[in-house]
Amino acid sequence: MMPVVVTCRALVLGACLATSAAHAQEAKRYAIPGSDFPISRAVEIPADATVIHLSGAVPSVVDSSAAEGSAAAYGDTQAQTVSVLEAIQGTLVELGLDMGDVYRMQVFLVAPKGQDAMDFAGFMEGYTRFYGADAQPNLPVRSVVEVAGLANPGWLVEIEVSAVRSK
Repeated sequence: MMPVVVTCRALVLGACLATSAAHAQEAKRYAIPGSDFPISRAVEIPADATVIHLSGAVPSVVDSSAAEGSAAAYGDTQAQTVSVLEAIQGTLVELGLDMGDVYRMQVFLVAPKGQDAMDFAGFMEGYTRFYGADAQPNLPVRSVVEVAGLANPGWLVEIEVSAVRSK
């Protein structure tokens, strides 16, 4: 009798796990009321999801003939934003995820040399290639802050993201 009881328990547990997986929820994104700005107001992560945090990503060299450590080696804010988001996209793909799985983004921008403030417009031009109505409708919550500098004096952009894998 004992093996039958164990087998039945195993079958019940398996059925419960299968039912749970079938009902796994996706992240719920809350739009900013009355706005078409390409970020979410809030994102709710279901309890049965796995959260993945990516380290800060920085731009790749686009002009190897430019002086090392100069902004010219990495491009302007728009080019650096695209470079960084492409790197993030590549990492996500390696992890079996995509840009739509990103729910949180922290952006660090440096004012380009000779300018008084960060180039937010340049950042947005690069960002909207990846997020927004035409690109990716799953918008992350996002913060953008201006910082005095990053580890390499040529970097104008560094981005950290967190993504969610629904079970």
